Parts: sequence; structure tokens; C-alpha cells
Amino acid sequence: MKKLDIDQTFGNQQVDSQEREKRIRSVFNKVASRYDLMNDAMSFGVHRWWKYKFAKLAKPQAGQIIVDLAGGTGDVAIKMDTADNTVLIIDPSLAMMQAGKKRHNIECLAMKGEQLALADNSVDTLTIAFGIRNVTQMNKALEEIFRVLKPNGRMLCLEFSKPQWWLKPFYDLYSFYVIPRLGAWIARQPEAYTYLIESIRRFPDQEEMKAKMEAIGFTEVSYQNQSFGIACIHIGTKK
Repeated sequence: MKKLDIDQTFGNQQVDSQEREKRIRSVFNKVASRYDLMNDAMSFGVHRWWKYKFAKLAKPQAGQIIVDLAGGTGDVAIKMDTADNTVLIIDPSLAMMQAGKKRHNIECLAMKGEQLALADNSVDTLTIAFGIRNVTQMNKALEEIFRVLKPNGRMLCLEFSKPQWWLKPFYDLYSFYVIPRLGAWIARQPEAYTYLIESIRRFPDQEEMKAKMEAIGFTEVSYQNQSFGIACIHIGTKK
């Protein structure tokens, strides 16, 4: 597996961003060992189907350089990794990446989405599953993703979104009352999963996310709802 061009120079973050970042890192460090188990419990295993479709839409090909940003334990990267391409997991949480190392040998690098130490125009495909809502500055992260993609490179983002109106009341009840209790029972971290639910609520809906990607410069931006809008796959191309 060939190495990417890594530049280890990083800038400074604002204090408020640092405080939010510290909270997010703490959440994922606490839940890393049981993160995949909690995903199975929270979604009744449906997240695996979402990620299977997501990886398939990425269309990994021979010779490509593929970055799975916020790749965590590598459950998406594994689906794209073949003998004739280069897949790299990037995540700011060492604990999450270490938890996944039991299942794969994919190269992992600790970086923040807002400061990707990768060369301009160096990546064919960049995927990010359930991670874009946890960056401290979404526009900055989108700009970085756009920068590192090659011309005609694609970004694919799988994220929670706005469910259809008839499902939303039931989904809200489940999210606010059941998921934190699952977090307490399985992951032993109810506070962490309360934060994760809050971050889902703050995330832009389907059309808002599409507009954000277009404002950065992505073209051919589209999205595909999953499970009636509970999750959504956003796709954009850098021309």
C-alpha cells in the first residue's frame, strides 16, 4: 500500500472550537470499545445495510486513493479496501481506530476533518459516515474535503437526517428516551449518547446539506434517503 503525501503542519483553533472538540473527543474515547455494538443495538442492525449501500455507491476501483474520513473502527473502509487500491482511515480519535485494528490492517492516521494534512488534488474518493456532524467547523471540513479531492473526485457523506413527517414523532421518542438508556446499559455512557442525539438534532436536513455542499463548489450534488429519511447519503463531485 502506497503512502499519501502527509504534511504535519497544523494551525491554531479558536477557544470555543477547542472546547467543543474536547467534548467530542471525550465522547468517542469513552465509547470506542463498544461503539459498533451500540450501533447494532440502536439501529437494530440497519446501519450495516446503510453502510453497505454507501460503500457500494463509492464504487471503489483499481488504482484509486480512497480516504474514509472519521473512519473510526473501519467498518466502512473494510468494504472498500481491495488489493489494487489504497484505502486510508483518517479519524481524530486514536481510541476508535485502535478498536478497529483487531479486524483490519488498513492504514490509519489521526487528523481532524478541518485540517487534513494531505496534498491538494490527491484523493479520488472521500467518504465520511456519521462523522461530519462531529466536526467543530463544518464549512471548513467541507472546504478541506474539496481541496484534497482530485478533479472529478467524489465526496460521499452518510449521515442522520430528517425523517418523513409521519415517522418523526416516533423517531423522536425513541431517540430521546430509548437511545440514552441503551447507552447506559450497553456502553455504560448515557451522557455520551445524549450528546450524540443532540448532534443529530442540530444537523442540517437533506436540502440544507445539499446547499452547503453546492456553496463549497461541489457539483452534481444529490442525496438518497435511507429508511424514510432517518439517514441520508449525500454525493457531490469536484469538477
